[in-house]
Amino acid sequence: MNTDAKVAVQTLPATSPLLTELPHPEVLSVEPVVPLPAPQSKMTPVQILIMALGTMALLYFARPVVLPIVLACVAGMTLKPLIRWLSDWHIRPPLGAAVVLLLLVSAAGVGSVQLGRPAATWLNDAPKHMTELRERVQKLFPKAARFSQAAAAVNNMGAAEDEKKPATVELKTSRVPTTLINWTGTFLAGIGETLVLLYLMLASGDMFLQKLVHVMPTLSDKKRAVDISHEVQQNISNYLFSVSLINLGLGLIVSGGLYWLDLPNAFMWGMLVAVLNFIPYFGPVAGIILLAVAGLLSFDTLWQALLPPAWYLALHLLESNIITPVVLGRRLTLNPVVIFVSLIFWTWLWGIPGALLSVPILVSLKVICDRVPALSPVNEMLTN
Repeated sequence: MNTDAKVAVQTLPATSPLLTELPHPEVLSVEPVVPLPAPQSKMTPVQILIMALGTMALLYFARPVVLPIVLACVAGMTLKPLIRWLSDWHIRPPLGAAVVLLLLVSAAGVGSVQLGRPAATWLNDAPKHMTELRERVQKLFPKAARFSQAAAAVNNMGAAEDEKKPATVELKTSRVPTTLINWTGTFLAGIGETLVLLYLMLASGDMFLQKLVHVMPTLSDKKRAVDISHEVQQNISNYLFSVSLINLGLGLIVSGGLYWLDLPNAFMWGMLVAVLNFIPYFGPVAGIILLAVAGLLSFDTLWQALLPPAWYLALHLLESNIITPVVLGRRLTLNPVVIFVSLIFWTWLWGIPGALLSVPILVSLKVICDRVPALSPVNEMLTN
């Protein structure tokens, strides 16, 4: 019997009714107090909103640091099968990563040189092209030109004579060269950081996956981590390789059709629309507009000017509605509304790199939601 309990019993009067209710001292025992489990706190909607806004602010303001890391991770998942294939031929990952990156940078450099020269020439002549474009539009659409002139005359009708005189233009020092130099330096620094980080990730092999498995608490968590990692790598690699081959074929076919239509710089325009086709929705629209401008600048009649954008539009509809769904399959089919929202969000957050990364990020999120039962509602929203 507990000493405190004995003292409490001895201090009671002999006639106390509590003594009659107590059991015999030999059977009296004090059970240990079991602490109650602490209540699990759930996050409120306000806390979730604050966390989401904080994450968005971090991704936006830390863009120079976060963006190269994300680009390197996506490129690493894409190129990882090539490193494994080279490892099967007894080429160690550091050497295989160096070979793959050297070929990748060489191909990008050759493509930039071959396409950069006609693109730079076209951009240098952009003011002259805009003047020619305005003249062609006025020639093809005379009624619209007269309406525009009448609207301009109405705007100047009530202006005083001194207001109609041309204003004196004061030349000031332009800040465009400085801004361009700063932007170019930032861009090259980001490319260098991405390439170095990509090499380190490819050269390390499966080291990060092994460390992730090591820190998982249970065997089921270890298996789930390995399955999710392999499936994300496989899906991202299949998606980007398939889309790259499809867009390359699309660009070559578009270039052949534009060459047959006698459009100048046909190969440049074909490769440009192939690159733009990586961006959902906005990329094809931009490609159609650019080919329409090129057609108006190159041909005298309206029907000839509309042939280049019509050719690309027909091929894009064939590619997006038949070829790409058949190649990628049902598993990687995403909700078009979610794709559009993701495109807007990541473009606002990271610009053109965000637009290129929007679909790979969605594919990764869909794979994770497929494997985690708690995220099944999110997976239902992502599926078409």
